[in-house]
Amino acid sequence: MNPLDNAPHSALTGPHAHFAERKGNVLRYPVDVSPFVALPSEPADADWLDLAVLAPHAAVTGLEPPDGWQVDNRLPLLQYVADGIAAAPEPKAVRLTAADVPEMMALAELTRPGPFLPRTIEMGTYLGIRHDGRLVAMAGERLRVPGHTEISAVCTHPDARGQALGTRLLLAVAHGIRERGETPFLHVLASNTGAVRLYERLGFRLRLETELLIVTAPVA
Repeated sequence: MNPLDNAPHSALTGPHAHFAERKGNVLRYPVDVSPFVALPSEPADADWLDLAVLAPHAAVTGLEPPDGWQVDNRLPLLQYVADGIAAAPEPKAVRLTAADVPEMMALAELTRPGPFLPRTIEMGTYLGIRHDGRLVAMAGERLRVPGHTEISAVCTHPDARGQALGTRLLLAVAHGIRERGETPFLHVLASNTGAVRLYERLGFRLRLETELLIVTAPVA
């Protein structure tokens, strides 16, 4: 099986194993790092029972929960790989650190690129661009699986749009991933048609169409 087929599981049993909180065969990131949980690709009933204990409210990808679980939302999700894009460093980019997290969280709250939590920065390299000292754009790395790293949190402050800052940072993050000998990839909701058009224009290749399910465990 390709490690991208079940990226959270590949990450938490591989390069991100040091983050893993486990119950049986089910793993998750700490709640202040990422909301991702990981089940085996063909989970048994016992795995769903363990998930109910470890993360009773969870986001799972490409898996249908058993009877009794509530599906709160069902979102079409696309996975793209960047094996042909023109990645390049960005001269104006700065490496973001833990000291930048308050600004990063504020930017993510404003622009909604996806979950960004107090320790998300520990998942990989994050780059930003500042104007007059203020963080106006960022992008970084999220899931790391064998041979691949996910690009995430690509966002730009509304006051700084129209300068392709997010695109430039995305390509810079992709460049760093390639420098390690890995292939960049990313996930995007199918409903985010603007982002889909951008990624395809940049040369990202659609690899997988799946669903992101927000699920709640049965009440005991």
